[in-house]
Order: sequence, then structure tokens, then C-alpha cells
Amino acid sequence: MAAAVVAAVVSQLALTVDIALDAGRDVTTTVANFFSFFTILSNVSAAIVLAIAGVRGLRRPDGTDGTGLAVALASVTTYMVITGIVYNLLLRGIELAPGTTVPWSNEVLHVVAPLFLALDLFLGPRRRALVWRAMWAIVAFPIVWVVYTMVRGTLVTNPVTGDPFWYPYPFLNPNNPALQPPGYAGVAVYVVGIAVGILFVGAAVVFLGRRRAQRPAGASDSSASSSGSSAG
Repeated sequence: MAAAVVAAVVSQLALTVDIALDAGRDVTTTVANFFSFFTILSNVSAAIVLAIAGVRGLRRPDGTDGTGLAVALASVTTYMVITGIVYNLLLRGIELAPGTTVPWSNEVLHVVAPLFLALDLFLGPRRRALVWRAMWAIVAFPIVWVVYTMVRGTLVTNPVTGDPFWYPYPFLNPNNPALQPPGYAGVAVYVVGIAVGILFVGAAVVFLGRRRAQRPAGASDSSASSSGSSAG
């Protein structure tokens, strides 16, 4: 899955750069914009974490995920599930110029990879129970990304339209006339709604991980001893 995500990101990046070069646009800004999308950052993070988890699983097939890896998996799972939900509910119907996206790459990044992470949450072995304060780590990146996006948006000239602003998604653009209420108030509505979604999905990920985590060996031994004593 990590390899598929990397291939999807590279394929879309290559097409995006080719289009920018053909149109005489600034490539540096184009690449920076590309890696400012939450979808791309989430998928790149997921690919890294999945690759690490895969290597660790091959090297230590009987071990439980370390705390750091467990937090990273919970985080990217949350981001990818949110990516899938937001794209398919809010963005799939938006028409883009023909030839600007790689169709199979788009589906991998927005559908296949989010579904894979969701299935891994339910089926992946060796889950480690996380303490609830791990939620702070999960929500940290989305908070930083929103602040970065809103600050950067006013500082970048859109390389396609020439507008003196650039935002990765229409619902984050305060200049979008379709926002209701208009302006930053409309942006705030979406940000709060997505924030609630992230908190809900993140809490569900931690909860399910705690439920599925293997019981400590001591607890199992204790239960077995108690059963043996009762039977005797």
C-alpha cells in the first residue's frame, strides 16, 4: 500500500509539473502548492508510516507495535479516513480541467488508501492500546496545517488564475462567493465541522485500538490460573 501511494503521488506530481512547464508557470510555487494539500500530506505521511510498520513487521513478526509507531498509525489512519470522507462528500463533484489529474492516482489517494487504513484499524494485528492523551498528537498536525494554509493563502499568487491568493480547497477560500455565510465566517463553519470530524474519527481510532489491543501476558496467565483453581 505504501508503494501504491508513493506511485500515485509521484504520478500526479509529474503531471502537475509538466502542465506548469507547458504553461510557463512558476514551478517552485506549483510544487509548494501541491504539497500544501491535506490529501497529499496525509498520503505521504501514511506511506512513510506504512513502510516503517511493514519493515518492523517483517523483522519482528511476533512483536507489538511500539508506542511511537502506534501513535503514528492512529494519526495517519485518522487523516486518511477524513481525507476520504471530505473528498467524497465535498470535493468529488467539483469539475476540474480535463487532463489535470491522473484518474487512477486520484482514486488511490482518495478512496483506496483511506479504505486500506480503515480496514487495517479493524483487521491489522499487534495493535497497542494508546492512552487517551494520544489524541493531542493526532490533532496537532491538522491544527498546524489549517494555520499554515490560512496564513500562506494570502501570501501566494495563484499560478493558474493570477489571483493574489491561493487556497488548496474552495471551502477554505474566504473569497469564494459560494460560501455561506460569506468570507471567513463561512470558512470557520467548515473548519469547525472538519475539526469535529477529526476529533470524532481520532477518538474512534484510539477506542478501537484499545479494544483490539492484545491483553498483557500477565493478565492472561492470571485468568488461566483462576480458571484452573475454580476447576480444581
